Amino acid sequence: MFKIKRAYEPASAEDGKRILVDRLWPRGLSKTKAALDEWDRLVAPSDALRRWYAHSPQRWREFKTRYARELRETCPQELKRLRALGRGRVVTLLFASRAPEMNNAAALKEIIETRRASSPAAARNPRPHGARSG
Repeated sequence: MFKIKRAYEPASAEDGKRILVDRLWPRGLSKTKAALDEWDRLVAPSDALRRWYAHSPQRWREFKTRYARELRETCPQELKRLRALGRGRVVTLLFASRAPEMNNAAALKEIIETRRASSPAAARNPRPHGARSG
């Protein structure tokens, strides 16, 4: 299960594995306060995409499309690894942006969850939420 959280918010036990998914380190945040398990720069948007988006609400939808394409082209194995990490455990994707709903972690969470729901395996083996295979 994936959650998102601003990196400046205090860590909690409910966060599970904490992964910073920004390319740049959050300004003024110490490594101790960040309490990271991992800093995954591979899945951060490219500098060019980040600058193009510039947190413009009008560009949010197109940003998500471009970001998903960028992830598929540059780091498909890393996406696969993150999806695997989220199976059966909580993974919190951390971000520095002040925009709680329009940031790269929110987009990444959506990309990961959409891909998982639309994967061929999920389509072949539909199970109700929480059901286990026998």
